[in-house]
Formats: sequence, structure tokens, C-alpha cells
Amino acid sequence: MSGKANEPSAGRTLRDVCGIGVSLIKWIAVPSLVFLFAGSPVPARAGAAVAKYAGEFIAIGVGGRALGLGGAYSALANDVTAGYWNPAGLSRMMYPQVTLMHDERFGGLVNYDYAAFALPAGVSTSFGISLIRLGVDDIPNTQNAGVDANGNPVPPDQLQKLAGIDPSRITYFNAADWAFYFSYAKKAGDQFSYGANVKFIRRELGTASATGVGFDLGMQYAPTDRLLIGANAQDITTTLVAWNTGRNELISPTLKAGTAYLFDLFGGQVAPAIDIDFRFEGRKSASNAHIGRVSMDFHSGVEFEYKNLAALRIGYSDIKSLNIGTGIHLPKLDIDYSFARFDRSQDLGDTHRISLTFTLEAEQFRRTTESR
Repeated sequence: MSGKANEPSAGRTLRDVCGIGVSLIKWIAVPSLVFLFAGSPVPARAGAAVAKYAGEFIAIGVGGRALGLGGAYSALANDVTAGYWNPAGLSRMMYPQVTLMHDERFGGLVNYDYAAFALPAGVSTSFGISLIRLGVDDIPNTQNAGVDANGNPVPPDQLQKLAGIDPSRITYFNAADWAFYFSYAKKAGDQFSYGANVKFIRRELGTASATGVGFDLGMQYAPTDRLLIGANAQDITTTLVAWNTGRNELISPTLKAGTAYLFDLFGGQVAPAIDIDFRFEGRKSASNAHIGRVSMDFHSGVEFEYKNLAALRIGYSDIKSLNIGTGIHLPKLDIDYSFARFDRSQDLGDTHRISLTFTLEAEQFRRTTESR
């Protein structure tokens, strides 16, 4: 949720939105067309395959506030989680922040954890670091635990002799995906900011492992005090993930573009937001909509924030989950919670996500407002 570390709210009326057509075309439609013709199809590198879901674990999302809005956050991002959603948003922070989030899925089988730190530096620059881990831990490996009728070990290639499993011979391993983000953001004026990520990907499955390096480039533009536009080109150069088994995978670019509009209501502020994820992998029916190889997934949400004290949120994500969230702003601490119900909750189960954001809100940590 937005706190004192974020940019101040503005005071214009609904008439501000009347002239936004040209801006929307310039900042959302034009980048989309560039990616449409320049980014699709993605040419495969030698020995590598374009894997449609190789980077899916980094598309889950982070932060209770953003997830409560269904992931419609590329334009609204203005806190430490912007390092993930849109690195340009880090430039709008006024104080250093630390955030932590934990998410358990499928009855606690899958653990999803996130931590990040961001630091304003100088008048208009910010730096950040983020960590994501998605893992299934302590998976039993019974390949070498089989025994015959006499209790003797059975090799994995002689299962016809298998009579049972010796629990003492069971070993355990983890399946985990890691992502490390290093972020930079710069405010180029009152209306425009840009940012970039260098991210390192690590995937582990038993004795197999893979490593990759990717790059993101984001921007935010505010044509008025109330209208916000954002775009984040993820894996912009195509990310190669190389396995120690000899298999290579490519994560093709994704363009996340969105907008939000702020207006006053009942003594608070309402912020409806929408994001569209453009992908170029030929997902077709697996996406919300598609044109040829270009797929589109939609995120939408609305936030009502009351006097910077508390917030209510509702959103709908690209994976057909209804999200409801709330946030409480305490001195130097934000607590954000979101609940997700999927179309097939009886199979997938509901998901609860909570994040804590600590703001070092002291004068000695405040962003410098004048050039030295």
C-alpha cells in the first residue's frame, strides 16, 4: 500500500483524463507494436529451445498490495516491490524500504518466498535488490530404496524383483527456482522515469541445475497528476537458461503495459488500474486473447485508500483468480494481505498472501531533494 515514502497525491479533477488519448497511444500502443514486429517470433539460438513456460515462476507476482489488485501494478508501482513490477517506480520512493512475503500453495506443498530492499540515492536515483524462491522441499526419492522379498536392495533397473520399500534407504531432495534482481531507477523529470533490472535465474531439481541471466527495462509516465502510465519490457534480450544436462531453454520477451487513474471519493482515494501482458511465444488458447503468435493476458484491480491509514482492494488476474486484499499503514510498517480464489478452487485450493514492508522513515534516510 502507498505510504509516506510514496509520491504525494494530486488534486486535479476528472477533466484531466479528457486529453489522454494521444498519450496512451504513444506510451502503450507504440511499444506494443514495436514488440509485435521486432520481438516475434523469437529466433532460437543454437542448441536452445524456446520454452513457453521456462520463466513462469517469475510471473507469479510479489507483494500483498499488487497481488490484491490482480497484478495490475506496472503504473502504480512506487515502493520497494517496483524492482519486480516496474523498476522505474523505484525512483518515486522517498525512504529506504525492506519487504518480506510468504505464500503457500496447494495445501502448503509449494512455498513461495520474496524479499527485497531498495534505497533512494541522491535527488533522482534509486537502487534495489530482490530475491524470489519457489520451491517444493523434502521430496522423497525412492529410486534406491526398493528391496526384494529377502530385504536385499533392488537396483532401479530391476524393478521386477521389487517386493517393498525400505524407509531407511529413502533420500530427499528439493525442487527450487530462484531469481535475483538488481535494479536501477532514474527520475528524468516530474513526469517521466525509467529503470532497468539485471536478473539471475537459478533452477534446481535434484542433481540437475540451470543458470540464466536476463534484463528488464521499464518506464513510467504521468501526463497529469492523476493519470499514470507504465510499461516494463521483461527479458528484453531473450533470456537463455542453460542446464547442466546439456539442455538450453529461452525465455522470450514479455511487455507488461498498464495505466491507472486516481480520483477522490468518500474522503479517500480510488485507483482503478489495468495491465496487459504481451507475450510472443504462440500461447494461443492458453492466454486470455491472441493474434497469431502474440498473446495477451489481462490484469485489473481497484484500490480504495482512506487517508493513508488503510486500504481495500479487489482484482482479477490473468489466471482467472478473484483477488481481495486489504492493507494497514502503521508508522514505518505496512501490512498487506491478499486472498486469491481460482475458478477451480476445489482442485487448486485458495491462496493467502501476506507481506510486510518496513520503511526507514527518518530524516537522515530521506531522499535528498536538492543537488549538491
